[in-house]
Amino acid sequence: MLQALDFLRNHKEIALATCEGNLPKMRIFQIMKQECNVLYFATSQEKAIYRELVKNPNVEVLAYYDNVSVRCSGMVNFDVEDDTKRWIYDNNPVLPRLYSSYDKLVYFRLPVAEMDYYDLSPTPPVFKHYDLMVGEVGDGFVGERFKTQS
Repeated sequence: MLQALDFLRNHKEIALATCEGNLPKMRIFQIMKQECNVLYFATSQEKAIYRELVKNPNVEVLAYYDNVSVRCSGMVNFDVEDDTKRWIYDNNPVLPRLYSSYDKLVYFRLPVAEMDYYDLSPTPPVFKHYDLMVGEVGDGFVGERFKTQS
């Protein structure tokens, strides 16, 4: 699992999928901060994504680079400490250019519930599934149903 979490630390630009009604909607987003398996994001309260997340907090994120991908799913929440909000704003070069103060943004976090790690480089390719809610790990290779480990 550390390999997948490290991959996210090094590849912060991700595709984030929400639902608008019963239709999926994807955007490119940036992971603003990561604490173990919790990913932090920022957006504007004026954007459609904020309204979508309030209505349905279930999301998936996908990071990809050089034949490796990590997909995470879970439910976002807007319970982010003020110190974390300030840190995100102060440590992102884009946010201060777009917003006059950290409190002009809405911050949310994604505690990752499930995560898939794919590496298509080796033969056979590597697949690992992590269910962080129940502590199960499945592995195998692409094209094979994964096996659950105790």
